Amino acid sequence: MRRPAVAGMFYPSNRESLLAMLREFVDYHPDDSVIACVSPHAGYVYSGRTAGRVYSLIPQVETYVIVGPNHTGYGSPVALSTDTWLTPLGEVEVDMEFVEAMPKKIVDLDETAHRFEHSLEVQVPFLQYINMGRKFKIVPICMGMQDEETAREVAEEIITAKEETGKEIVVVASSDTHHYLPDEECRRRDRIVIEAILSMDVSKFYDTVYRMQASVCGYGPIAVAMIYSKHYGGFAELIDYSTSGDVEPMAEVVGYAGIVFRA
Repeated sequence: MRRPAVAGMFYPSNRESLLAMLREFVDYHPDDSVIACVSPHAGYVYSGRTAGRVYSLIPQVETYVIVGPNHTGYGSPVALSTDTWLTPLGEVEVDMEFVEAMPKKIVDLDETAHRFEHSLEVQVPFLQYINMGRKFKIVPICMGMQDEETAREVAEEIITAKEETGKEIVVVASSDTHHYLPDEECRRRDRIVIEAILSMDVSKFYDTVYRMQASVCGYGPIAVAMIYSKHYGGFAELIDYSTSGDVEPMAEVVGYAGIVFRA
């Protein structure tokens, strides 16, 4: 069992308090054309509204492939969890049929990378909320390596498993944008990164991130969502943008972009 690492810190540990917060953030009108997304992973107080606007559009599917960065440094460079995940809203199982269909050329089965990692965990209650009353499964992938070649290989693993199993999936890329900059500078730099994502040009996106030395923590997972979506003829749309400075005045902020990919 993968138990919550950040309940009570990033989001409420009490079920009713968590549901009340999710009700505030999510106005559910799903769009079946959405096949992937970028959702932030900070504390819900700061990034929950932007995440909620993304999840308001995410359709109910059989399986959600959640790809996030590795903040802790523990575990394999690209790590897949097969444990059942627990949150205050209950348990979610991993889709083992999907996992078994992945070639696992780059992905290792490894729980260590997931044990204390928040980037995937904070997405799960949103998925539980929009699927309240119905069963779904997840495939959690934690990326310590985030270079373009790795992102392409991870995307190929997901595409292979989707096509072998025939499952309807949504890929969730977990990432914040720039970190710890004055609000105006964060917004300026984020605009450039977001434009690169919306271009659907993965090499351009990497060039932008490297040239700017952008502190986008989940650029690899974002690239996975771009590559996956592009394979199915998808295009990207910015749904919401905010910074932590929108919640309370602060000298340095973190940026949050909510993006969906439609096919």
